Amino acid sequence: MKQRPLGNSGLSASIVGLGAWVLGGGPVWGQETDDAESIRAIQGALDLGINLIDTAPAYGWGRSERVVGQAIKGRRHQAVLATKCGLWWEDERGSFFTELAGKKMYRSLRPDTLQLEIENSLRRLEVDHIDLYQTHWPSVPPEQTPIADTMEVLLKLKQQGKIRAIGVCNVAPEELEEHVRCGGIASDQFRYSMLHREAEQEILPRCERHQIATLTYMSLEQGLLTGKIGMDRVFASTEFRANAHWNDWFIPANRQRVLELLASWKPLTDQYACTLAQLVIAWTAAQPGVTHVLAGGRNLAQVTENARAGELTLAAEDLARIRRDVIALGEPTKV
Repeated sequence: MKQRPLGNSGLSASIVGLGAWVLGGGPVWGQETDDAESIRAIQGALDLGINLIDTAPAYGWGRSERVVGQAIKGRRHQAVLATKCGLWWEDERGSFFTELAGKKMYRSLRPDTLQLEIENSLRRLEVDHIDLYQTHWPSVPPEQTPIADTMEVLLKLKQQGKIRAIGVCNVAPEELEEHVRCGGIASDQFRYSMLHREAEQEILPRCERHQIATLTYMSLEQGLLTGKIGMDRVFASTEFRANAHWNDWFIPANRQRVLELLASWKPLTDQYACTLAQLVIAWTAAQPGVTHVLAGGRNLAQVTENARAGELTLAAEDLARIRRDVIALGEPTKV
């Protein structure tokens, strides 16, 4: 598995990382998650050279962190452990964000909740430090904590040895720049895929200029770009993939267009002896400014398939051909 520097942190992380959102389970993912299978998947990822494990307290109300903690026992030295802060549900501090499974969640990057969150995550993960500690979403009104105040707390946690590097997620370009001014960050995590390329406009170039690592998520569009989700697949109303406002590409007419595009790449998958998922991950990892691609894996088979993409190098002409094809696909039809 190829590795790249995690920004200026001094850490080196696998190009393909394991995104542990799905391991938190819950109604947003449809079928129930098996913790024992999740642990096998994480340990299998480490065996395959995937050392970047990305989780968050909000994934299953702490469940994902607990599972990750169990999986890396005795193997902590092999993992670059990334988790997050800023989504809070223990009381009403912060600004209301959303409601999931009957619980209200708030965006809170207040100093007092951050101090509680770091201790909660360390306890759930059963570790004495976190390699990459990321703000999950920016703070917003009505209770908008200044970035300088949040960064002051995070820099103190770094000085205390509780975290090794600071990262952000889902920030706007101007927020990224302010984090840089307030003490510097090692990474930026955001949604990016060949079907969702907005980050190419400002975020990716800025990260490249500041030598900030990038962790892309939803690069397989929640499984759509694996080619394994056919037209007969029906999603429960509680699933993210059933929400057209979250992902228009799952609307049947749009899904059909994507499947036809993927089918046209069979000569490429034959040429590289790879699956569609591996082709897509390899293309994503090769884009300017992209350093790491997070891919979810519910079981060992999925993790094994994703890991192979970290060894795959696509020729320049094939990278260009894929980009031309996705541009020609155009935008999804809205409901």
